[in-house]
Amino acid sequence: MKFFKSVIEEMKLVTWPSRKKLVKDVITVIQSTILFALFFAAVDFLLAKLSYLGLKGL
Repeated sequence: MKFFKSVIEEMKLVTWPSRKKLVKDVITVIQSTILFALFFAAVDFLLAKLSYLGLKGL
């Protein structure tokens, strides 16, 4: 029980972000995820094409 009491006390000390800040951070995470996905998809596509061209020459 001491553990749970400590957890509750610690949670009271947490500074929670405002709704506006939270929405801004979520949008940033979504945008970053989409950009990384597009980047890796492009790299994968290019490497696959290069690999295909390399095998075609054999």
